[in-house]
Amino acid sequence: MNSIQESALLPKERTNSPIHPSCLVNELLVEYQQTNKNYWTDRAPSYSTQHQGELKGSQHRAWAQELDQHLIQLTNNSDRSSVHILDIGCGPGFFSIILAELGYTVTAIDYTESMLEQAKNNALSCKQTISFAQMDAENLSFSENSFDAIVSRNLTWNLPHPSNAYNEWERVLRPGGFLLNYDANWYGYLYDDELRNGYETDRANTAKAGCNDRYLHTNIDAMEHLAEEVPLSAIARPHWDRLILEEFGFEVSIDPRVSDRVWSEEELINQASTPLFGIKAIKPL
Repeated sequence: MNSIQESALLPKERTNSPIHPSCLVNELLVEYQQTNKNYWTDRAPSYSTQHQGELKGSQHRAWAQELDQHLIQLTNNSDRSSVHILDIGCGPGFFSIILAELGYTVTAIDYTESMLEQAKNNALSCKQTISFAQMDAENLSFSENSFDAIVSRNLTWNLPHPSNAYNEWERVLRPGGFLLNYDANWYGYLYDDELRNGYETDRANTAKAGCNDRYLHTNIDAMEHLAEEVPLSAIARPHWDRLILEEFGFEVSIDPRVSDRVWSEEELINQASTPLFGIKAIKPL
């Protein structure tokens, strides 16, 4: 690990020994991966229900517009099907379904078999146009320069070695292709008092508005435990992402508040203190 990665990933404050990319050993990695897989396997049905609601709601059109405004640039006035997109951490298939409906050629991968089954069920008529595969986001089995674009949502915060993932994603992108990564400082409140106050305010405002609380209606203890075991929960993002991606040679642009365009009113209330950011990283020709 180089000096930029080490300094960017240095936790602000930890009372217990963290699982950290610079010191992670195989035994700890295997333990984390199994715990993580078990959590998302158990959560797959309810997570799928949440995504089904998004596909039926305002988020469907909003995300279609968000993604297509970037990806259409890769068509060179030809059919969208000529653009090959890798959806990493596809979960129940939200991005994959939207992209297939738009006409793009989509490969969808996830670490858990249960999420892929949910994605296939949700895809319905699109299922035959999406290639599904179970795969580790940090260790892709694809050849170099395989895809025109990579998309991901709410994944990188959950990875034990996010810099390794970015390195792999760069490898499978074709020159001139780009990464669209959407994420947030989801569990920064575990390490930052200001973010903790924002999180508590969000919980109060969500209850006051009578909205479904997306945090409290999950196994929050299990989620916080996972968040404490990975490095990015304690890191100010997307600054860290820019540093790493630029070091890998990408041309990086960041939108700090994509959530203003794509989230529903309920999401904006639930997660007001944790806006979704968007990263576009172009691989040079």
